[in-house]
Amino acid sequence: MTEFDDDLADPDGDPPEAICGAKEVGALAHLYRAEVYRSTVWRQRLDQTTNWAVISTGIGLSVAFANAQASPFPIVLVGALCIVFLTLESRRYRFFYVWRFRARVLEIAFYVPMLRGQGARIPLDRGTALSDDYEKPQYRISNIRAIGRRLRRNYGWLFAILGAAYFAKIAIHPTDVETWSQFVRRAHIGPIPGLVAIGFGLLFHAIWITIAVKTWMDERYDKSKMADFLNSRKDVNEREDAQAEMDILGH
Repeated sequence: MTEFDDDLADPDGDPPEAICGAKEVGALAHLYRAEVYRSTVWRQRLDQTTNWAVISTGIGLSVAFANAQASPFPIVLVGALCIVFLTLESRRYRFFYVWRFRARVLEIAFYVPMLRGQGARIPLDRGTALSDDYEKPQYRISNIRAIGRRLRRNYGWLFAILGAAYFAKIAIHPTDVETWSQFVRRAHIGPIPGLVAIGFGLLFHAIWITIAVKTWMDERYDKSKMADFLNSRKDVNEREDAQAEMDILGH
């Protein structure tokens, strides 16, 4: 028996290289189309959540500035609603990133060599990375980083608009305030004192700005690339609950 036959006889041994024939190439082409389609579907779901947030923001601002007696509470309510939308969208973004990762692996490991004239060959490490992800799906981005990205892309701007609108509502609508006590009195929201409302508002904006900046800095100093994950069997987030959360992928 030759050395090559010994490798084939070893069920636990990996072949030196995964070579794709005509049937395999066709199957991978269909697989790539499916992954791109799924990533597109989840990308559209991201847009839906953003649209809900934008529409809700417009309605809240319209109600808050409808007349001189209108309360600034609709602005606060819309802000809370946008937090819910942000939570939903960050979760959807993590699912989107699963399909995006698989499509990118196929592009890097399969299509790039073909375009470079190296043939339809998938090196063992890259094929293993993709097969492992199908066998045990994992999130490829942490929840806090997903929230940070959505804040920088969309929700940070919405929160900034809501903050500016709240300030304008109590400072210049319907007339300009003349004293600090008048400013605080206008900030009252039902039984909540004005100082408490202002304090919570400032704290909220400080938190989301901190998250946006911190995650941006983490990504800026993170030198890892997509190719770095191709030969890894570990979850990039290294979270114990990642697998439990990914069980719903099949639903």
